[in-house]
Amino acid sequence: MEYTRRHRGVCSRASYVELDDNGVILNAKIIGGCDGNTRGLAQIVTGLPATFVIEKWKGTPCMFKPTSCPDQFAITIEEALKQLEAEKAAKA
Repeated sequence: MEYTRRHRGVCSRASYVELDDNGVILNAKIIGGCDGNTRGLAQIVTGLPATFVIEKWKGTPCMFKPTSCPDQFAITIEEALKQLEAEKAAKA
């Protein structure tokens, strides 16, 4: 399943994630922000369990801001995982 979310309070504007039925990240993209950094983040998470990325990145601040591109990306992944679980429950 695919999920896109707008970011808040950071340089990047949005992020996209595609999860398989087991919650593994198949594809990811961060739109905006520092191009090399956001491309690198998206490449790192591909193939990893969503829960692992959320655990490692959620709550990461950026300098004086309470959030960051990795934090916003983790929130996107967390919301996508919740939606995936809801869809699976509805089918059961």
